[in-house]
Amino acid sequence: MKLSCTKENLHQGLSITSHLMTKNVNLPILQNVLVKAEGGTIKFTSTNLEIAVNCVVRGKVDEPGEHTVPSKLFYDYVSLLPSETIRLDTDDDNIRLQCGNHKTKINGLSASEFPLVPKVNGEEIYRIPVGDLKAALSQVLFAVATNESRPELTGVLMHFSSFESEGRLKLVATDSYRLSEATITLLDRPGQERSVVVPAKTLSEVLRVLSVFKDDVELPTTVSLQLSQSQAVFIFGPVELISRVIDENYPDYQQIIPKQFSTRAILDKEDFIKAVKTASLFSKNGLFDVTLAFEPTAEALHVQATDATRGDNISSCGAEISGQPNTVSVNYRYLLDGLQAIVSDQVVFEMIDGANPCLISPAQSTQAYRYVLMPIRS
Repeated sequence: MKLSCTKENLHQGLSITSHLMTKNVNLPILQNVLVKAEGGTIKFTSTNLEIAVNCVVRGKVDEPGEHTVPSKLFYDYVSLLPSETIRLDTDDDNIRLQCGNHKTKINGLSASEFPLVPKVNGEEIYRIPVGDLKAALSQVLFAVATNESRPELTGVLMHFSSFESEGRLKLVATDSYRLSEATITLLDRPGQERSVVVPAKTLSEVLRVLSVFKDDVELPTTVSLQLSQSQAVFIFGPVELISRVIDENYPDYQQIIPKQFSTRAILDKEDFIKAVKTASLFSKNGLFDVTLAFEPTAEALHVQATDATRGDNISSCGAEISGQPNTVSVNYRYLLDGLQAIVSDQVVFEMIDGANPCLISPAQSTQAYRYVLMPIRS
């Protein structure tokens, strides 16, 4: 293999793929990235056996071939090179690089040892707007369960459906203490309604890849998602990310979203966050509890917390409240997660009583994002 490539292109290919490398005593090659040169392109591939990512960049290929190189070492070294053309060739199990007056030799492993990345033939392709997908992922990923006892909750439910004349994608995550649901309008109506549970690690990687490409005008405005029975493929410009899907049924989450409410409050988001953060300084360690008391006549929300060793605090903020006075205790960390995921200036907080789930949504578009928070029962 013999090729030359700009530092920028080489760095981009490695920044997309080197992140995925994993330490595996039985398969040390998983710490390597596969470099394959043919035609006028250089393809980088890495895998941890659950997720595989390919990234293609342009380069001048003098002799086609493929080889694997330790991902982190290769990426760190290329990062330090000047912005000039990099020449790369292989010699037995080594890769030699030359850039300006920099020369190095990196020990690699034969490409024949690298795991085969399967080709996935998707039954249907969904086109998702990039900006909307990035926003939705940042709104749901924090609510995914980290405990492996219920595998389906370690993923995000992606539900494709038609609504009136448009396609809809709902992304849902829950850890049983809170639930986050974001809705995206698709560019095409799906041929049929379909749900799939994608591992949170995969979607975190998708979000990271999308964030690497910030201001490239040549890139598409959509992410394509192909689904087969057991795998999902995300395609964005020169990047292809392949992942297994979680073969478990997601719980019927709609059942826990309350439909009727006794109290509804519209609040300024930043005032609400400040009141919660202030009261949280006096919440009990480990319980992280704050009590929200809604007073319709005073048009105020009082956020209270008490700790036997530190003292107590009541922080208040103005609120437009309809319905009856009400009180609920919640985990302030979970509450702040939901509030900070909302992009509008005002939020709607709806509740039945202190024993039932609360619903938080943006005031301007209550269906675009919904956050359900379970109360702390005393």
